[in-house]
Parts: sequence; structure tokens; C-alpha cells
Amino acid sequence: MELNGKHAVVTGAAGGIGAALATKFHAEGASVVLSDLPGTSVREVAAALDAARPGSALAVTADIGTDDGNRLLITAAEEAFGPIDLFFANAGVGVGRDPMSPESEWDLAFNVNVHAHRWAARHLLPGWLARGEGYFCSTASAAGLLSQIGSAPYSLTKHAAVAFAEWMSITYGDAGVRVSCLCPQGVNTNMLRAGDDPAAGPGTAVVRSAGRVLEPHEVAEVATEVIRAETFLILPHPEVLTYLQRKTGDYDRWLAGMRKLQARITGMA
Repeated sequence: MELNGKHAVVTGAAGGIGAALATKFHAEGASVVLSDLPGTSVREVAAALDAARPGSALAVTADIGTDDGNRLLITAAEEAFGPIDLFFANAGVGVGRDPMSPESEWDLAFNVNVHAHRWAARHLLPGWLARGEGYFCSTASAAGLLSQIGSAPYSLTKHAAVAFAEWMSITYGDAGVRVSCLCPQGVNTNMLRAGDDPAAGPGTAVVRSAGRVLEPHEVAEVATEVIRAETFLILPHPEVLTYLQRKTGDYDRWLAGMRKLQARITGMA
């Protein structure tokens, strides 16, 4: 998909990857609707884009961890710029550590990282199928292809996000709905930096040890190229594909290697 003249919606767009995606899509000529929670800087980000090209960017505050929030966002976006060509379900949370984590953390992880994608699709698909075109993108994680040491909720929900994107492509690809799934390793965002606190567990240490931490604009550049090519996996860290191939080639060896990595990072070796 060429983004010039298109209408794109990006969630989790107050900063980090979401703001970078919206900024890149806008630079490519798209009209963009940026969404995030109330109290974030999403309005400032949208205002800066709109100042560069008046009438081309809008902020909508909404809690996409609810069905109502997704409906509100999609309705407001369509009222502003017409039918949505590209929806990027980017918002995500990293909470919880293990099965004993509070139910509230598990619920939040599933609502934002998984159900938000389903709810958005529920409201987007009727129009896309009627028009015979639409583009659904989601931000999962390399953790959705591999795993996330230190956080069961993150690992489970990111796997589910990848699975939902796969299902969308299989089910609606021949009806004109294109799907891509973003699966980065380390990106310099608030989520990654928050994990530097030792109390947050070993997750961020594992991510930092796995390879270069990219800046959000680098991720947005790769995402835009994949959207232009209309292929499925968005891999800003191309080595993730090698890791995935090793995992599927010998699952037990891969699991043993992950346990060794966990022991090394946590000092339990």
C-alpha cells in the first residue's frame, strides 16, 4: 500500500513506536488519527503534525482496552477523514510476571494486547469487506514469535496477537484485507526503560542482551516498507527470523537455550 492520500489510524500514539508510525505515515502523505489515553501527550503530537499540513492530523483520546473505546475511535476517525484505509493496533502494555500476578494485570494485558485488536476488527471489517480493501496492522513483539523471559502475561498475549493477525490474513486475505504484524525486539520506549528497574524482573535485561535497541523512527521506517510491499511480518530486527527458524527446527534445544539465557541474566547459572 502506498500511504499518500490514505487515511491511517494509529493507537498508542502519544509516544514511542506509535508516535513514530503516525509521523512517518503523515510524512508519506497520509491523513492520520492518533489515539491514546486521556492525560497523555497524544494531542500535542497530533497538533505538531497538523501544523505542518493543516487538516491532516487529529487526536482522539480513547481507552482501546474496551470495545466502546475502539468503537468511539473508529467512529471519530471516519467522521473526520472518511473510510479508514489502514488501522495500526499499536497500543500495548507490559504488566505481570507469572501465574500468581493479580487478575487485574492479566485482564489488562489481554484487553490491551489482544482484545483491542479483535474489537477494532469487529468495527472495521464490515466496511472493508464491503469495499473489498483494508489494511490491518498490529504491534506484537518478538516475544510473540519466541517468548518473553520474566513475563507470562506479555508472552501469552503477544503470541495471541500474532495468532490473531495470522487468522485475519488467512480468513480475509482473499477478500482484499491485507495484514501485517510488527514483531520487534528492543526499542527505546518508555516500556523498555521502565523495565530497567530491577523490581520489574529480568525481561528488559534479556531484551537488551539480545541485540541492538532501535529508536522508534527506525521501526517506523521498516514498517512503512513492509506495508508498501504488503507482506506479513514486520521485523526491524531481522535476526528474529533466524531465532524463529531455530526454535521450530529443534524445540527442545531452543527451550534449553532459553533456560540457560534466563539463568545467566538472573544470576542463577
